[in-house]
Amino acid sequence: MTTRTPESDVSESTTPDAASSRALWLNTHLPGGSLYSDAKRPIHPDSRASWRLSPDPFWLPPDAGEFLERLGNDLLAYYRATNALYLASVRGTQPRWVADYFDLGRPESIVDFGRLNRLRRSLPGVIRPDLFLTDEGFVATELDSVPGGIGFGASMGRLYSRLGVSPVGGPDGMVEGFLAMVASAAGRNDPNVAIVVSEESGDYWDEMEWLATACRGLGASVHAVRPDAVTFREEGIFVPIGGSPGPRDPATMDLSAPLIQVQVIYRFFELYDIKNVSKWELMLYAAKKQKVVITPPIKSYLEEKLAFALIHQPTLEKFWTNELSPSGFERIRAIVPQTWVLDPRPVPPHAVIPGLTVGGTPLHDWRQLHGLGQKERRLVIKPSGFAATAWGSRGVRIGHDLPEAEWVDAVNSALEAFPVTRHVLQRFHATKRANVHWYDFDSRTVRPMAGRARLTPYYFVVGDSVRLGGATATVVPIDKKLIHGMVDAVMVPCAIRHPVDDGRS
Repeated sequence: MTTRTPESDVSESTTPDAASSRALWLNTHLPGGSLYSDAKRPIHPDSRASWRLSPDPFWLPPDAGEFLERLGNDLLAYYRATNALYLASVRGTQPRWVADYFDLGRPESIVDFGRLNRLRRSLPGVIRPDLFLTDEGFVATELDSVPGGIGFGASMGRLYSRLGVSPVGGPDGMVEGFLAMVASAAGRNDPNVAIVVSEESGDYWDEMEWLATACRGLGASVHAVRPDAVTFREEGIFVPIGGSPGPRDPATMDLSAPLIQVQVIYRFFELYDIKNVSKWELMLYAAKKQKVVITPPIKSYLEEKLAFALIHQPTLEKFWTNELSPSGFERIRAIVPQTWVLDPRPVPPHAVIPGLTVGGTPLHDWRQLHGLGQKERRLVIKPSGFAATAWGSRGVRIGHDLPEAEWVDAVNSALEAFPVTRHVLQRFHATKRANVHWYDFDSRTVRPMAGRARLTPYYFVVGDSVRLGGATATVVPIDKKLIHGMVDAVMVPCAIRHPVDDGRS
């Protein structure tokens, strides 16, 4: 048996085999518009991409692929347990400070909606962890239930599959996973679906429109719309067939366009921004009246990074063990870095902050962080959620990369923002070196790049389990401190590199 490689599986008449030719073929076949990047600008006049194109996927060994397959159901169990913990805290059967942490500073309407008894089991339909490969294994620095990148990953998976690559999840795994998820949310086959993209999320409009078009290409009724294109009637929610003009489209919306009633709204906007989303009250009203299903659900407590701090909270260990099973709890805790909520309220004199030590000495006051040396500041401060700075690496401060004065300011600013914006403190984990290749349009050659990688697998919740739709890798040069989409990054789908059979088996 011979394992096929990207080169040997390419059709001579339609796709190339040399690395540089593959990169140029990808460039030629990229979708138009600004699908792929926050930056929205090409890196070179001859490039259609705003990142570094690679002729190859990000290759993973088989054991990493097996890990990704297992991880999805563990993360779904974690979401179920977090949901149960919050509701038990509201009832008073678990510590009340848990719900207090999640609800402080949140609009009453959002809190009340998240507590609706009818929606108590509702969970996000898409789960995307940010995974970093370290010397100790994979580390998940955060989870995203309103993730960008579905359209990016889906379109790139299709392109690389035409080069003979078998991407994780398959060529159409992302699109098919999305369709299975919305059908599960609706409780029926072939529902009409509206992907509602807010103005604040407008940078992702093109990829969500691409996703809707790809879904319709498979025979599904999925339509990307702006919030102002949503129409409420007593029967439910209606949107224009085929979607609406995007947020940057100067065209006036055609008010005579035929409308279709939708059973599912895929909410592509953050809850902190909901009051700036036109017609949000009508959408929530329709959901309350069971005229439409909104996914991810209106549960701000499932969109907070501070939930990671609860995994390491000693007083909750019995709860997690019971909900996740001892082995499931250990698997989750193994990938979640130590995390603490930066709460400025005084700690009793005899108490310490659980698990937070410096040089073996427990800390009892957050301001003790001020005096840490650079080597002791291998810590990260980031907003927990419900804020414009809580996504896309915004608001992230890495302690050992900051001068002492800036570190002190970052600690103080986080404490002062409480409780409106909660911040978390996390142990920093260094990523392993990743080696990739990219096409340099100036030299017309494929060049190597040493970098650091973030993997983002996409899990789609279908019933009581998940489906791994695909995974993308973002690799930044080794000197970059934060890993996110940028013009210097290589961004590619992941694929599994299986050992070549040498004929001796």
